[in-house]
Amino acid sequence: MSSIKPIRPALYSPSLLTAPPVDQTGVEERAARFTKRSIKGDSKMQGLLLTLSMIDLTTLEGKDTTGKVEQLCYKALHLHDAFEGLPTVAAICVYPSQVRTAKNALGGSAVKVASVATAFPAGQSSRSIKLSETRFAVEEGADEIDMVISRGAFLAGEYAFVFDEIAAIKEVCGQARLKVILETGELGSLDEVRKASQLAIAAGADFIKTSTGKIQPAATLPVTLVMLETIRDHYYKTGNRVGMKPAGGISTSKLALHYLVMLNETLGPDWMHPHWFRFGASSLANNVLMQIAKEKEGCYQAPHYFSVD
Repeated sequence: MSSIKPIRPALYSPSLLTAPPVDQTGVEERAARFTKRSIKGDSKMQGLLLTLSMIDLTTLEGKDTTGKVEQLCYKALHLHDAFEGLPTVAAICVYPSQVRTAKNALGGSAVKVASVATAFPAGQSSRSIKLSETRFAVEEGADEIDMVISRGAFLAGEYAFVFDEIAAIKEVCGQARLKVILETGELGSLDEVRKASQLAIAAGADFIKTSTGKIQPAATLPVTLVMLETIRDHYYKTGNRVGMKPAGGISTSKLALHYLVMLNETLGPDWMHPHWFRFGASSLANNVLMQIAKEKEGCYQAPHYFSVD
């Protein structure tokens, strides 16, 4: 599926952030209703398989080694060989220094290599260093870049600075898709989440992403709903699609299915595809595999039947 490129204004304008205040109570009530849906039988199995195909298997630790990344890549391609017909995950997400390792380990598979960049996770560095790091990751073979915004600048109202930084990183990405991490746990309110989402989309984000996974709270249903509604409003206004990636704290298949219900009811079936929606997760895959085993065999397999990421 080809990417539909967002239309980015040449310059930042305050009008980009014009929107009514977010009704926090209404958002929280609507998000809670998605958790009341009952999904069973074939629909549940389809949802579990779709969830697997949307996962960005992630390892972002200081102790990451070549061997650990190679093992994660093997898992991406062989989630559970006892079950035929399982999809691969969408991507492997690593630090720039491990991009080449992941690219080689994945060979010619359809699994993408995503790299965090821009002084992940805090973003506290100069723009020149952020651009250099992004350029390095792309040159090493990254298909996708997950950048963090400068939250301090954003919260200080320096919106033009944040816009220009995202636009500059987008330019360096070339053909690589850009996911912009808002780190919503540091933004303080749903109004700020909405504003940051609009800013990132206007500056050229291919995806907007909730979190680094290093700050709590990370992804939540209300925050994700606000971001999905921002994507929907942008699509209605421009006809251009933007992807969504909730990340951090989504570790069970039950919760992942709630997110898929919310996605379908907010953006519709066209977004129900890994090209437009991802889960940033490290432990979710095993939980989904356990649920698939339960659906196929009628009983759970023990956790030690699955690889430890």
